[in-house]
Formats: sequence, structure tokens, C-alpha cells
Amino acid sequence: MLDRNLHQESDLPAEQAGSKDGFYLDDLADGTALDIETQHHHYRLIKHAESHARISGHPMYCPEPVEVEIEGSFGGKPPLKPNPGFIGRGMYLVFKHPLFNEVTTSRIRDIHKLG
Repeated sequence: MLDRNLHQESDLPAEQAGSKDGFYLDDLADGTALDIETQHHHYRLIKHAESHARISGHPMYCPEPVEVEIEGSFGGKPPLKPNPGFIGRGMYLVFKHPLFNEVTTSRIRDIHKLG
């Protein structure tokens, strides 16, 4: 169950919400799993070497885990450049998919480490 306060905070401007809560991929050990809830989908990301990860949770782009390269996340509206290697609450996650090229998620509502 999600904490109500997390959703209240996600109503802050994206730059504020994203800068407070999130993870830099460089700070995570290989094999670390993240649970990412966006406005429209619920993703599971497992970090691999550097900016590579396996991600699942989107019915079209990744219904099963697929290897992607994480570009990062950004606050505000596209086409802003992502903050490299950072995945933050209140922001949009951007990753390079092997078939669909660059994918941008809806705004991240919640993110936490699993396990």
C-alpha cells in the first residue's frame, strides 16, 4: 500500500519532486531491483552493468523483461534532456528499447528498491 503523503508530494512541480526522491544507477549494485509506479503502469527494473537494465511492466514495450539502456529521467514536458543515470519520483523515465528506440514513461509516482 502506498503512503498518501507520497502522492501529495508528487503533485509538486516535477523538478522539486524528482530532485528529492530517486536513485542514481551508478549508486546501485548490479542486480538491484527497483519497483517503479508511473501514472499509467507499474514497472520492475533490474540494474545490470552501467546504464543497462532489464525492465518489464508495459503491455506493449515490455510485457516480459527486456534489456534496455537507461537514459535517465527528466522533469517537465518533453523534449527536455534526461538527467543521465537518475530515476526520480515526479519525473519521466527515458530508456532505449531494442525495437522501439527511445521510450518515455508517464510521470513516476513512486519508486523504491526491492529486497
